Amino acid sequence: MKLVEDAAGVGELEGCGGSAYRVPYRISRYQGMLVGSGMPVPGVHRLEGALDLAGVADPASLVGEPLTLTLEDGRAIAVRLADAGGRILVEGHGPGRCSCC
Repeated sequence: MKLVEDAAGVGELEGCGGSAYRVPYRISRYQGMLVGSGMPVPGVHRLEGALDLAGVADPASLVGEPLTLTLEDGRAIAVRLADAGGRILVEGHGPGRCSCC
């Protein structure tokens, strides 16, 4: 995996229940690359980083829940909290799922 982007700012975190929170974020995006040619493998990626959940009353209730983080530049990404401290880790095949998994 190759680091292709670092992003930081203040975004909006939304959950399925309709609640939304303004949260500072720091995210690194990694792209899977072919070893021989160095070309990207379409859809194979990993996002890791952290959200500052100081303004969230009960961050533990959001752990493992499907959430959407809208970045300052308008992009929206699906995330799940790995812990109540705000750590996120998303691995997979791009924004949607492929038929192989």
